[in-house]
Parts: sequence; C-alpha cells; structure tokens
Amino acid sequence: MSFLHLNEVSVEFPIYQASSRSLKKLLLSSSTGGNLGRDAHHRINVRALTNVSFEIGDGERFAVIGRNGAGKTTLLKVLAGVYEPTRGQFTSSGRVSSLLDISVGLNVDATGRENIILCGMYMGIHPQEMRERAGAVAEFTELGDYLDMPVRTYSAGMMIRLAFAASTCIPPDILIMDEWLTAGDVKFLEKAQRRVEAFVHTSSILVLASHSMALIEQWCRRGILLHQGHIAAIGPVQEVIAAYQQLVEFGAAPISR
Repeated sequence: MSFLHLNEVSVEFPIYQASSRSLKKLLLSSSTGGNLGRDAHHRINVRALTNVSFEIGDGERFAVIGRNGAGKTTLLKVLAGVYEPTRGQFTSSGRVSSLLDISVGLNVDATGRENIILCGMYMGIHPQEMRERAGAVAEFTELGDYLDMPVRTYSAGMMIRLAFAASTCIPPDILIMDEWLTAGDVKFLEKAQRRVEAFVHTSSILVLASHSMALIEQWCRRGILLHQGHIAAIGPVQEVIAAYQQLVEFGAAPISR
C-alpha cells in the first residue's frame, strides 16, 4: 500500500559567501520564498519549508497550491526523494515517478539511446529492464536516427521528448507533478498528456502542484495551501482553493497550526 508521510518537516538552504548586495539580489529573485535565519555557525539560511506535517494515503489525489515562492517545488522534491529534510521526518512507500524537471539525468555527451538506459538507472531501474523497454521508449520519442546522435545536438523539444519518454516508461505507484506538461510541439504534447492522464487513473497516489485551479478541481480531492513555507490550509480541495483565492485577493491567509 502506497503512502507519503511528513512529520514536522523543515528544509533550509544555507547561503555561503554572500555579500549584502548579492544576498539582496538573491532573495529578490529566489524561488523558495522562505524566511531568513541564522544557524549556530552564523551562516545565513533560507527556510523554504517550516514544520510541514501531513499524510497522503493510498488512492488519494492531492493538490499543492500556493503563490510563486511559497515552497511548492521544494515540497515536491522532498516527496520525490530529491531533498532530505533539514529537520523532521519523511517516510513513503511505493515506486515514485516525478515529473518535476524531466531533463534531470540526461548526459548531453551520450547518445539518445544511451540516455534511455541512463535515465532508467537514475530512476533505480536495472539496466537490463531498461534495455527491454528501450524499443518502446524510442518509438514514443519519434526521434528516429537522432537517437544515435549525442544529446548536445538536440533541440530543447527533442530533449523533452527523450526525457519524458524515458522517465514515464513504467507506470508508478506515486506520481508527483509540478504543473502539467506544457512544452513540446502540439502533436507530441497531446500524446504526452494522454500518457500522463493514464498514469493519473492507474497510480495509487497523485500529487499535483499547479496554478490552474480548474486543473486542480478536475484531478484532486484534497490538498494544502502553502504560504511562505508554512501550511496555510489543508482539507477538501474546494476549501483550499477558497483559501488560496483569499490569499491572492487580500494578501493574507490563516496559517494552519
């Protein structure tokens, strides 16, 4: 049975060798949206998540909502096993497929075919199993002879085709998505969306972060609203969306304790 469980999870990013000027620039452009703090060694830290606790059970469709910089991507990367909590505990059960940055794991000096195997290894899939799936992955990409060329010669759209096809070749128990797939040509985008929709219907757990409230309402039943790295609301998705709309309109939301 699949599950995701966070208990008082916090994530901080230390900033090294930052002058006051460069630090200000970093904070203004930072995507974490966290708060500043100092640790015992007097290093400056950005708190991206603070004391986040919730559970997602088998069969749930769970939304992560918040304004830019609220900590959504950091949270998704914790759920995907990319980031370890600075404090607190995260536990999970089930095979995870994360569509966060589908270019992660590509070696631009290797060929497309070699990268299919490398992407599988990055996901923890045995090379022999990926070789057995390589034909289907190659067919899905529609890249033809380009698969025998180094990835550095690919356009951005070709890299997306390769990365998406390789990273979604095995249906997951837990599907984690940051926004919906929006890149690539129209024909491939339609095919990719059909695959993602099939995953959503067959995966045990879906976690979806999006700014599209229509998409959230369509796919999710429960969710959280993040604000400055804290949980501002949690519950049925309609209630969380209402809290988000209040935040957008009035600039504030009640922080869940």
